Amino acid sequence: MNTKQISHLRGLAHKLNPVVMIGNNGLTASVLQEIENSLNAHELIKIKVFGDDREARVAMLEEICEKTGATKVHHIGKQLVIYRQAETAKIVIPK
Repeated sequence: MNTKQISHLRGLAHKLNPVVMIGNNGLTASVLQEIENSLNAHELIKIKVFGDDREARVAMLEEICEKTGATKVHHIGKQLVIYRQAETAKIVIPK
């Protein structure tokens, strides 16, 4: 994805509420399954991570994207935004 497309998705994500929350147990199998379900339903999701370790959040974002095939859109504070296009696209992305 190019920067224009990422910027477009970031703008769409601004109004979203987090649909998945990652607590003290970290990135468990059930959390990954919930992320999968949310990506299938919404394509663009916001995830809230509880914890103050920035490096751990960055590592979680990388792991989530690797395991789900999603694209990282944004990471600010404790909020992560990821995108994965569904079989029938719901979000129109500019070229």
